[in-house]
Amino acid sequence: MSKKSIEPTTEQSAEPAATEPTTDASPAAPQEAPAPAAKSAVPEPSAAWSDVDAIVGGYHGKPYDVLGPHVTTVKGKEALVVRAFRPLDDAVFVVETATGKRTAMTRIHPAGFFEAVFARRKAPFAYRLIVADPAGNEYELEDPYRFTEFFLTEFDIYLHGEGNFYDVYEKLGAHFRTVDGVEGVNFATWAPNAERVSVIGEFNAWDDRVHAMQRRSESGIWEVFIPNLVEGTHYKLAVKSRFLGYKVDKSDPFGFFAEVRPTTDSRIWNIDKYTWNDAEWMEQRPQRQALDKPMSVYEVHPGSWKRSPEDNGFLSYRDLAHQLVDYAKELGYTHIELLPITEHPFDGSWGYQVTGYFAPTSRFGTPDDFMYFVDYCHQHGIGVLLDWVPAHFPRDAHGLGFFDGTHLYEHADPRQGEHRDWGTKIFNFGRNEVRNFLISSALFWCKKYHIDGLRVDAVASMLYLDYSRQPGEWIPNRYGGRENLDAIDFIRRFNDLVHEQAPGAITVAEESTSWPMVTRPTYMGGLGFDYKWNMGWMHDILSYMAKDPIYRRYHQNEITFSLMYAFSENFILPFSHDEVVHLKRSMLDKMPGDVWQKYANLRTLYTYMYGHPGKKLLFMGGEFGQWTEWSEARSLDWHLLQWEDHQQMLQFSRELGQLYHAEPALYQVDSNWEGFQWIDFADADSSIISFIRRAKDPADHLVFICNFTPVPHSGYRVGLPMNAFYVEALNSDWTQYGGSGVDNKGGIMAEALPWQSCPFSAPVNIPPLGAVVLKPRWVEE
Repeated sequence: MSKKSIEPTTEQSAEPAATEPTTDASPAAPQEAPAPAAKSAVPEPSAAWSDVDAIVGGYHGKPYDVLGPHVTTVKGKEALVVRAFRPLDDAVFVVETATGKRTAMTRIHPAGFFEAVFARRKAPFAYRLIVADPAGNEYELEDPYRFTEFFLTEFDIYLHGEGNFYDVYEKLGAHFRTVDGVEGVNFATWAPNAERVSVIGEFNAWDDRVHAMQRRSESGIWEVFIPNLVEGTHYKLAVKSRFLGYKVDKSDPFGFFAEVRPTTDSRIWNIDKYTWNDAEWMEQRPQRQALDKPMSVYEVHPGSWKRSPEDNGFLSYRDLAHQLVDYAKELGYTHIELLPITEHPFDGSWGYQVTGYFAPTSRFGTPDDFMYFVDYCHQHGIGVLLDWVPAHFPRDAHGLGFFDGTHLYEHADPRQGEHRDWGTKIFNFGRNEVRNFLISSALFWCKKYHIDGLRVDAVASMLYLDYSRQPGEWIPNRYGGRENLDAIDFIRRFNDLVHEQAPGAITVAEESTSWPMVTRPTYMGGLGFDYKWNMGWMHDILSYMAKDPIYRRYHQNEITFSLMYAFSENFILPFSHDEVVHLKRSMLDKMPGDVWQKYANLRTLYTYMYGHPGKKLLFMGGEFGQWTEWSEARSLDWHLLQWEDHQQMLQFSRELGQLYHAEPALYQVDSNWEGFQWIDFADADSSIISFIRRAKDPADHLVFICNFTPVPHSGYRVGLPMNAFYVEALNSDWTQYGGSGVDNKGGIMAEALPWQSCPFSAPVNIPPLGAVVLKPRWVEE
């Protein structure tokens, strides 16, 4: 910048300059303000000294009432006064936009409080400020406090306090805005117990005295408009509490973008500039995601599905789109479910300890890049589900915890507000603004990012006040029970609003207890989810499959009991990330026996899973037989695909997924007995089960026969529902999958011999540790 001498030129003279360190364009760190001078040593301000001292001392909650242009009375006459607090500047001038006339401001307080009186002016006018550093360098800028048109209306503030401002992300946070022809960014946050909240960043040398926000009401909304900021600018909220002298710099709870960890800055971003190309998908989504449509989910941790071969770094959202979508589509998946991509500070949390509920993590790119990922998925017929974590949040100092010097988002009592198992805080679901924050987050992802569904993590921990607590470590509800009534109300409201405001979007509960009616509508007394993870089925079948086949005859109930409750909810059958983490072993390595038997067991397990009523979910790596447990710190072992056995496992997974898509019997009637019929579940000695899956047209059916021992059976008679010729739609023992090749070449003709409660039957060859899927080719009249 040019260096100029600083001399007063118009109506008012400047006082001798104090030696403050630098201007707001300098990277120098802010210094403490000097002690106030005696009031008699400086000119009398037009504002009350109490207001001046509060601005300078950093405890004035309404800086717009003092700073900027104000019509007031000076020496008994009405005049316009412009006030500015520039603690890092040596001199300040007011420049009229219309005429370019420059007026020096008087330093009223040595800490940097300036004012200029315009005796002939009776109304505010457009102006800019010129500020100068001790060396005489000048910088021209807009005065944020001359823009007095606030972004949030009184009705917005009322709705927020009531807990019904569900589009609050459109106003709170950082938003580009044009005021009086000047472009800038509007900042707003909620901190009812703060004495002062400021926006800090590189644009003001991270000085929390420069851009103090205005307290809009007692509800605790704070707001300021800062001109001329650009996209990508780093910022934080400096919060000074009215209690305990607590001061902290926070990430923006409503921020749309964050700096890559370990830095915790928020970043300004315009999320409304992306052009979507998925209109056809969004229009068809309600039909595509109906209960009678196929749903097979590929669960993915974006940071470890694949890594860059050059530096082992993360793939970007755009790279993931091009590589992951084609792969998932080839394997017959209908949806990709992402472990939480909401911003989080610690990689080892897998995303489940969230600090940015409105920001996709910057590890993989910008918000626009994530929009591209979702858009690309939709254009290629793949839905996107997002793990969403409203149950708890981390203790990190820059996050939501103790936000304004009080327990704002969490309960104060640790018996209600802490998850001791996880070392995290629990949201106060009974507070209107907290419910509003979480519901707005859910709607935000569905509306702004076109997310097709939210899988809600740790629902059981929300429902029960005594979750993972000993007697005396929890507080009963008002009726003396252990149900968390506030959380139940929140969950029901969340589900109602997602279904109302995001047509076709689905919600999924990770709920591990026997809480009733999880997937029943709220008007029937249910929680309102579309699906629930079937954790009981998952636990039982993995327990069964881990046993040596010689002992499975004594545990037949573990593979049959799930049908006792299979239709009590709308279930998803999950083999998720939780089952393949440290000390749990991979899906392939869970299986007993030698290498051949491990593969055979896994193929049989997957075939049974796809035949069992319920939608399907598999975590990445299980499809090709990953040997090692999953770690977020490294890529899947893609090099294993150079070996034939892993290639064969992948081929099996691909053709099983294609069968699922091709056969309505596997998905149309998942939630009642019309879609399922046991043929025989009692042959425990042979560890064989058989059953029928039916489509809406009962004649459209498949017969499943599963053998969970390494003993093959020739001519094993199986009941059949129709007098038809049956062919193998799939056989997990086919040689192309690495099996032994025991099959039923040419097909099977049903015989008029009633068997196992079926009117027809036929002898079937059943492979060792294998599953056979029979489909009627034609029916005998």
